[in-house]
Formats: sequence, C-alpha cells, structure tokens
Amino acid sequence: MNLRSLARTAKQIIDRRGGTKALKEDAQELREIVRGGGTAHDKAKAATEALRDPGGRGEHEPQRADEARPAQPAQAPAESRIGGEPPAGH
Repeated sequence: MNLRSLARTAKQIIDRRGGTKALKEDAQELREIVRGGGTAHDKAKAATEALRDPGGRGEHEPQRADEARPAQPAQAPAESRIGGEPPAGH
C-alpha cells in the first residue's frame, strides 16, 4: 500500500466518522476514560462503547448544559408484552 492510498483511506474513515472535530472529541473521550478509575476491563468496555458513537459523549461522561438531551424511549404497555401479562410483582 502506498502513502497516497493510505492517506486516502484514512481521510475516508475520518469523514465517515464525522470529520476532524468528531475525531478530536473521540480522542478526548478516550483520554478521559484512560485517566479515570476502574479496572482495565471496565476501561476497555467504556472505550468500545465510546467509539461506537463517533464524536459523541459516552454514558460515563456528564452531559453539558448546552447539549440537547435525547428523548427517552417509551416503555411498551402491558398488553403488547408477550402473553399480555404484566411484569412480575405487579
């Protein structure tokens, strides 16, 4: 593989993941995961989750006040559950 091909491939990957701004955000998020507490296993899981959402904020990071909060998914009514029975304890 020559350098032009390598550079073109890298640019395509960066563009697909949201551009250089998203790349910088991902790097910052990974830095915070590495510096944070927890076991190596916990950090690896957090890093995997962080990279699934390019340029996004992971669950381990608090949301900034200026960011919009995502809508919470609604819970399915009891009738649509398998067997139409409510969950145990209800």
